[in-house]
Amino acid sequence: MTAMTTGNTSRADANRRRILDVALAELLRDPDASMDQIARAAGVVRRTVYGHFPSREALIATLVDEAVEAVEAVHTAALDGVVDPAEAVARSVLAIWDIADRYRLLTALAQRTVTMQGIRERLAPLRRIAVAHLRNGLEQGVFVSPLPAPALAYVQEQTVFALMEAVNDGLLPAEEAGRSAAVTMLTSAGVPATRAAGLVAELTA
Repeated sequence: MTAMTTGNTSRADANRRRILDVALAELLRDPDASMDQIARAAGVVRRTVYGHFPSREALIATLVDEAVEAVEAVHTAALDGVVDPAEAVARSVLAIWDIADRYRLLTALAQRTVTMQGIRERLAPLRRIAVAHLRNGLEQGVFVSPLPAPALAYVQEQTVFALMEAVNDGLLPAEEAGRSAAVTMLTSAGVPATRAAGLVAELTA
């Protein structure tokens, strides 16, 4: 590869990164932002944006993919060395929410283009980990639920999305949402409310 080719590749990568960063900011500010708006905000011509992303839907799908990657990374780090199932669930939700809060408006936007099924498919690796922790907790008696672990994980996942929508709609203060989500996940798994609240308070102290 020549130096010129390497330079062109680096510029293309830098342009792509800038377009993604600016697109996220613009779409969070204005969910109806067009590709033209994003191009102007990124300081590039419209053709450059389309050179990286053939459609607005493709651009949003890429942003969703990056959001899922970020969530997976913090989720893995938060669970390192954690054995107690209840603590694992609480740490998982708290860690995910820190990232998800940045992307919660994007999630609502993505439902118009990526579809919820597409988002759920992207979250499959996280769901498998959640199922394992819930199954472990049910077997140990830490959790109590009439639902099997896969169904309970599905309900909890949908609850997280619902809580994100509640924040978007102004029904739940953003600064309280992470703690509320963690307590909600624990109580939905049968953990007594006082214990759930105490554990989350301890982890967020």
